[in-house]
Amino acid sequence: MSRIIAHLDMDAFFAAIEERDTPAFRGVPLVVGADPLGGRGRGVAATSNYPARAYGIYSATPITTAWRLSEAARLAGKPPVTFVSVDMQKYVRVSGEVMQIVRRFIPRLEQASIDEVYGDVSWTGSYEEAERVCRRLKAEIHAEAQLTASIGIGPNKLLAKIASGWRKPDGLTVVRTEEAEAFLAPLSIRVIPGIGPKTEAFLKAKSIKIVTDLRALSLHQLEALLGKRGLDLYQKVHARDDSPVEEHSELKSIGEQETFESDTLDSRTILAQLDGLVRGVIDRLHHEGFRSFRTVVLTVRFADFVTKSRAHTLAMATDESAILRREAMKLMLPFLDRRENPHRKLIRLLGLRVEKLSCEMNRVGLFDGLFTLPG
Repeated sequence: MSRIIAHLDMDAFFAAIEERDTPAFRGVPLVVGADPLGGRGRGVAATSNYPARAYGIYSATPITTAWRLSEAARLAGKPPVTFVSVDMQKYVRVSGEVMQIVRRFIPRLEQASIDEVYGDVSWTGSYEEAERVCRRLKAEIHAEAQLTASIGIGPNKLLAKIASGWRKPDGLTVVRTEEAEAFLAPLSIRVIPGIGPKTEAFLKAKSIKIVTDLRALSLHQLEALLGKRGLDLYQKVHARDDSPVEEHSELKSIGEQETFESDTLDSRTILAQLDGLVRGVIDRLHHEGFRSFRTVVLTVRFADFVTKSRAHTLAMATDESAILRREAMKLMLPFLDRRENPHRKLIRLLGLRVEKLSCEMNRVGLFDGLFTLPG
């Protein structure tokens, strides 16, 4: 029997939770992200609801741009945007609640992110029955969590993911095997995973704008244009994807990053933010079902946008926040003096992530080994 795969994507997840929890936010343009500080803010929008998207504000839009677009709307007589800070602990908790609902309907799942999941629904035996199951799932999420989800159903993960974004919000789109190539043909090349803004611009300069244009190229032509990536894209534009739904997907890393409100070298400000990143990373580690990590990676972006990363791998795995905090501080301290920051440049952004993740525990204690904090 052919595979049938579903991809569920929560609609404007962070913003939808805020709208659910605060009635005053419902129906107004809403952006969850950094504080815009009257147009002088730093950072980006984490997400936006659909009224805010109508203004051109999307995930990763610089918060200063979001503010300008909000002001332009206000001056045109439209509602201004309401800006809300990110509450990641709440979003992680709600994500867990939603995933519990999904598991009641689809036993075999691969969670791709905090707000999206793949499910193998081949056991339903037909697209018609898969659609019925997914409609009941959507209704249950709405009833229990007061949130909406969009679902795509197709013969593979590629088609299911693209289909889930087809009729947002609150959509359900089915693409059968025999419909797959025709479904993709008129779509922008940007819908194909692996084609980002730079590749899109490169291909558009060669008059390759939609999937049909890309499909007209031979395997050798695509390889000549894009190297090894061309081989992968050739399969994708022909609707081919054999990747399985992996119940324990191999997430390579978990990380958080934060932009300071103003560039700084103040150690108290920096270490306080680092402590917040530690808490966020540990929360996400546990939410994703991992029990340990071994590698800690710190990223520092200076005011001139020069970015450096430093990493350390532990001898044994751990999930202790105290150990992550200790290792993050060890990596951070040289950036506060001339070892990693000889010109004493101000710092704009900090990022912290963990790698070498495992669902098993081989714990290292906080005081195992010798360590002395610098004076």
